[in-house]
Amino acid sequence: MIHSSSAAEIVVTKVNEHGSTVVSDHLAVEEPLEISLVYGKSSNRQKKNISITMRTPGNDMELATGFLFTEGIIQSAHDIAQVGSNGSSANSIEVELKEDILVDLKKIERHFYTSSSCGVCGKSSIDAVRTVVAQNFSDTSCSISAPTLLQLPTSLRLQQEIFESTGGLHASALFDENGTMEIVREDVGRHNALDKLIGAALVSGKVPLLNGILLLSGRASFELVQKAAMAGIPIIAAVGSPSSLAVSLAEEFNITLIGFLRDNRFNIYTGKSRIVI
Repeated sequence: MIHSSSAAEIVVTKVNEHGSTVVSDHLAVEEPLEISLVYGKSSNRQKKNISITMRTPGNDMELATGFLFTEGIIQSAHDIAQVGSNGSSANSIEVELKEDILVDLKKIERHFYTSSSCGVCGKSSIDAVRTVVAQNFSDTSCSISAPTLLQLPTSLRLQQEIFESTGGLHASALFDENGTMEIVREDVGRHNALDKLIGAALVSGKVPLLNGILLLSGRASFELVQKAAMAGIPIIAAVGSPSSLAVSLAEEFNITLIGFLRDNRFNIYTGKSRIVI
């Protein structure tokens, strides 16, 4: 098996009704990333391993930064003193916070996120998000025309180099109101792709992204809408379907949520006023 940073080449046997052939194929690379946090006063600095996520290698600093932001551990990139490998492994990264940053590690326990099969979890999950999302999406004048929106999946596909060779990566892309792509990130995990994108925007000083349109290459889950809400993104479009709780969360925060954006069509679930038809 031959590895690159994001794709691995292997030999496979393909079988169809005419027989079998041995060919080279490519797979998306999946490896664990351990994220460690260093925090506290200089007299009592503490280090804690806070997450292990399966990800596609690349943009690891952005992933760690975006994860800490969307989990509510940091409020901005200014909270971070430095980010880098802790030296023990290429699959580990250490985020050191400034001394005056107070850390509430309970926020990353995700105890307020429960299974979608739970009959009472919807309201409690949305209530929990409300405590950490500071944006007022009623104030944003961001909008996009339907013809421009319909062009976004094609723009994204042209940028998904690894997806073209492996078919195995999710993508998150940020566009402006004119349909110009500003940031795109890929990962084997859909949540990681979005954390990488938000992390990149955060370190560039672009958050909150109140004039941004987010395109997701797959479906729109509750947690992806939550992450977008944390970053102040008012319009979310997904190539796949949204979940019922994702729609409820988008409606709660007055976020425009689009689903099934493909084949020259889409559905508007919430926030219709931002789509110029």
